[in-house]
Amino acid sequence: MILLLFLANYLSFTTARSVISTFQGYQEIETLNQEGTFIANLDPDSKTENETINIDKTRKLYEYLDNHYTYALQVDGFVTSLENEHEMEVTFSYINEEAYKINQFSLSQGNHLTFNYQFNQETIPVLVGAGLATTYPVGSTIEITDPVTQQLVNLNVRGVLKENTHRSNFYAPNIKNYFNFSIFLPVNEEFIQRAGLDLHVNGLTDIALLDSTEDEAMNLKEHIQKNLGLELNFFNQQENFDYFEEYYVYSLKIICTIMFILLIIIVCLATWNNFTSIRLMKKDFTINLVVGLSYSKLRAIFYSYFGLLFSINLTLLIAITAFNRYGFWLRKESLYATYGIFGLLSMDWIALLIVLFIDLIIGVTIVELTLTKIKRIPISVGVLN
Repeated sequence: MILLLFLANYLSFTTARSVISTFQGYQEIETLNQEGTFIANLDPDSKTENETINIDKTRKLYEYLDNHYTYALQVDGFVTSLENEHEMEVTFSYINEEAYKINQFSLSQGNHLTFNYQFNQETIPVLVGAGLATTYPVGSTIEITDPVTQQLVNLNVRGVLKENTHRSNFYAPNIKNYFNFSIFLPVNEEFIQRAGLDLHVNGLTDIALLDSTEDEAMNLKEHIQKNLGLELNFFNQQENFDYFEEYYVYSLKIICTIMFILLIIIVCLATWNNFTSIRLMKKDFTINLVVGLSYSKLRAIFYSYFGLLFSINLTLLIAITAFNRYGFWLRKESLYATYGIFGLLSMDWIALLIVLFIDLIIGVTIVELTLTKIKRIPISVGVLN
């Protein structure tokens, strides 16, 4: 009974949290879900020949982009060694002005980024994640070798991102990168020309064209394929949502079906167990009812029992979730490290409340069915014979 209940609770929790995360992702990406916006991704059937791609070609391609298109570019995950109190790996996130406007990141301290700096002639304004705020407060300077230009740069901390600032994936809105240990570096045309091949290629495979047309997107696709040998698809965000929903909803249906079957089994098993106990203990129930045990007190006893049972399961769920969240800190996976009560995020707590609500329905169903059965026991001396 306990094992089945825990399994059902875990499935309920996982499903609820996934749905909440997906809903959050839809809300965040909705700004891109409009006419004239096309998002690139690498065609899965594309056979890229790396020898056809070089830095000169990608520089020319970005010049072409700057002259003919308005685009949003953000590339996350370039890891660097930077001292901090948590000894976490630090990632660089490169973002251009259009992407910065779209994301509208909130700050806990300082000011927003500016993009009109001159590379190698002045310090570059940056934002840091909440986990780096103590080591690198607003106004401090970071001297470091930039991962994509491989040049020594001076970064000036202009602001601090709010805790758990994140970005949802265009193609799977339930997946998020968290920026508690990231440095946001503003990208302008000069920086792009000085950046390395990794940033150029990674940026192209996730670039978003703004205020464009389908013909213009297809022209860019052909231009990239002709000059770099990269075969990119350009879809609008609604097409990305539709593709995601195809497999996500199907998986969700399977999980929900399994969960529903488990809940039915739990209710049936618990009710059958209680009915069997009532039949075997009919004399005991009769004696207790005769000497003053009220149905309301009996109801309270049953609810206390199931309340304890559900509390144990919820405590286990919280412990497992907290351990998983803390595991990212132990493994130094900075893009997934988060802050929260016991390490849990708001969507974790909401999912736990949903599980609690489901448990309450189960408990009420079992207890009321059991009491209905007990009330049918005739309270008479004859039952004791």
